[in-house]
Amino acid sequence: MRNDMILLCLAYVLSQFFRAFLAVLTQVLEADIGATPADLAFASGLWFLIFAAMQIPVGAWLDKYGPRRTSAVLLLVGGGGGAALFALATQPIHVSIAMGLIGVGCSPVLMASYFIFARSYPPAKFATLAALMLGVGSVGNLVAAYPTAFAVETFGWRATLWSLAAMSSAIAVGLWQMVQDPPKIDSEEKGSVLDLLKMPVLWFIIPFMFVNYMPTAAIRGLWIGPYLDDVFAMSTVGIGQATLVMGIAMILGTLAYGPADRIFGTRKWVIFGGSSMMVVALLALVPFVEKNAVLSVALLSAMGFFGGAFPVVIAHARSFFPPHLTGRGVTLMNLFGIGGVGVAQFGSGRLHAAIAPTDPTLAYQVLFGGFAALLIFGLAIYLFSRDSTD
Repeated sequence: MRNDMILLCLAYVLSQFFRAFLAVLTQVLEADIGATPADLAFASGLWFLIFAAMQIPVGAWLDKYGPRRTSAVLLLVGGGGGAALFALATQPIHVSIAMGLIGVGCSPVLMASYFIFARSYPPAKFATLAALMLGVGSVGNLVAAYPTAFAVETFGWRATLWSLAAMSSAIAVGLWQMVQDPPKIDSEEKGSVLDLLKMPVLWFIIPFMFVNYMPTAAIRGLWIGPYLDDVFAMSTVGIGQATLVMGIAMILGTLAYGPADRIFGTRKWVIFGGSSMMVVALLALVPFVEKNAVLSVALLSAMGFFGGAFPVVIAHARSFFPPHLTGRGVTLMNLFGIGGVGVAQFGSGRLHAAIAPTDPTLAYQVLFGGFAALLIFGLAIYLFSRDSTD
């Protein structure tokens, strides 16, 4: 792999880290600055919604300015600046503002990679390369688990955030120096996101894209921490170990999805079959939500494994994009995928706050069952989509 792609992969490790690390900070942030699970759900939701909203300008900037400038500038200002602000937080609102800024910084990283894959590599390899980037980058999920819990216990959460601010800034400088922009396409054709939204072939993919990433990102990124704490009274280190196991399952699932479309000769049914298994894992968790911590972590890990279809769904949609709208197309799909998680975090935070004070167990049963219901709804629409292979 090219050196610039390795650096973009490191930047994506940071992006995956930032969307998931709040789960292991639940206890220390509540003790130090009074941040409740609902506060952290709001902050996490803000990260995802701002990240999603940024996909519109990021898509245009990728097509106009290229991935080098787009990724480097936003990561430096948003990632480095946001992590520094987080390190200085004294109230829950400061965490929310910092997470929003970090969302801006992380917003172009994966799409810059996908833009390069779409422009510089054969179409048939897009899903595999996209899954490889997502899978390797998901090491950030692992770092956001037990290693972060250990760092917080050893050095404190503020020192950990200052280190992340320095790391984000250093990687941003490296992106500016090393990323190679693909040649621009000389075309008189003009277009926008609205032209993509007018394509009926995407109407059956977008609703599923909106709900597909919700359960894995929302639960791994936040709710696994409060769940294991509230129901099983698990320690910060224990939560870190559980999130590590789930994170490994998510990486393995993403890597398994990558070549599956070429092996089976279909994208649609690979996505549909795997995502149906994610529904099964969630539904199985509902009646056993308080029975056994090991069983719960196993079911959450199974959900994470089968929830790795994200890059294949983007590949499915990408096969229908006009070449001159590649940047806008991949970021549009990312907008719906990440935006869905943001909406889920806001909604789940309110739901948890309403039910948990009287019945914590019921709160998580409703949470997991609700995610399963949304997935079933998305899959019902996705059934009518048109299959594609390259």
